[in-house]
Amino acid sequence: MLDVTYEATDDLTPGRLAEIEEDRGRIRVRLDRTKPLKDVIRQLNVEIERLMSSARWFQLWGDEIVSRDTPDRPLRIEYLLHDGIPVDMGVGVAEDKGTVRVYICPAMSPAEFATWMNPATKNFLAGGCWFQLYAGEIIDNSPEPNKV
Repeated sequence: MLDVTYEATDDLTPGRLAEIEEDRGRIRVRLDRTKPLKDVIRQLNVEIERLMSSARWFQLWGDEIVSRDTPDRPLRIEYLLHDGIPVDMGVGVAEDKGTVRVYICPAMSPAEFATWMNPATKNFLAGGCWFQLYAGEIIDNSPEPNKV
């Protein structure tokens, strides 16, 4: 099962505003709670680009599997501050072939952004169109089998 969590913290590596940790079926996004959201989002876009360039993530789009190497639509995620997103909505997620855009209310703090992203990401992944290739194993949003 895929699990993506966002958290605002004050213990990142010095000089970093965002860090992404990846493991089997899991991504942990850590954001600097003390910095302006616009600066955190700028760094988050650098970090997510690094993660996507690892070529371990895939999107199922119709009957096509989209990857970082898809010729006309390389897989990417973009975080965008957008004045059209009200505070009471927090974030909006839009997906197209090869692209996910997260539209973010710019009036939020990094902690509020993290709070909105956790349910939005869970809902997004429930669509079942993303998977990770990890050590030769395909991890999707299916429940993990019970291990006896």
